[in-house]
Amino acid sequence: MSNDAGRRERGKQLKRERITAAARDLFDEFGYAQVTTQQVANRADVAVGTVFRYAATKAELLLMVRNEEVRHAVRRGLEAARTVPDAAEAVNAALSPLFETAAQRASDAAVYQRELMFGDADDPHRADGLSVVAELEDGIAGILTGGRVNAAARSAARAVFACAHIVLVHPRGEESFDTTDLPRQIAQIVAGYRAGAGEIAADPTAE
Repeated sequence: MSNDAGRRERGKQLKRERITAAARDLFDEFGYAQVTTQQVANRADVAVGTVFRYAATKAELLLMVRNEEVRHAVRRGLEAARTVPDAAEAVNAALSPLFETAAQRASDAAVYQRELMFGDADDPHRADGLSVVAELEDGIAGILTGGRVNAAARSAARAVFACAHIVLVHPRGEESFDTTDLPRQIAQIVAGYRAGAGEIAADPTAE
């Protein structure tokens, strides 16, 4: 890469960092619903058209801002789960930082989850967010199998995330979620996985 190309690339990176920081600060201060892309552009000291080069909509901007926070929460949770011997309790431990992070602004977390599941299929920020979901599901599948992931464990992990997702898209107020039923749901999924795994072990011809 030439010096000029390197400077251009570094300039783009700095603009992205300024836009991301500005959007994060504004979302934290006022909430997603009250922030406009023009405000983000003003805070980042760039033209609004520059913002759209990095995120085509405000929803994409939210994904761009929150993906890394969610990724850190997922990794903290999976690391904490390593020390929990019971599988159901370990899955709950893996999800705990995700809910703690989301509860910092629950209404924005609900928007994030909806955009993650139903946003623009061509949005690279959505693809990045879905890669975090895949990392979480792989980690949960690993908890169920002791690290030797199989198709049944992946299905169970997807069911766990589906339950978590439903909670996350229905915030209870501004800073909380109703997770009352989630441990029971996780316990049922883990028990169902174990029962299925036992049947497969007993019958080598079973798929």
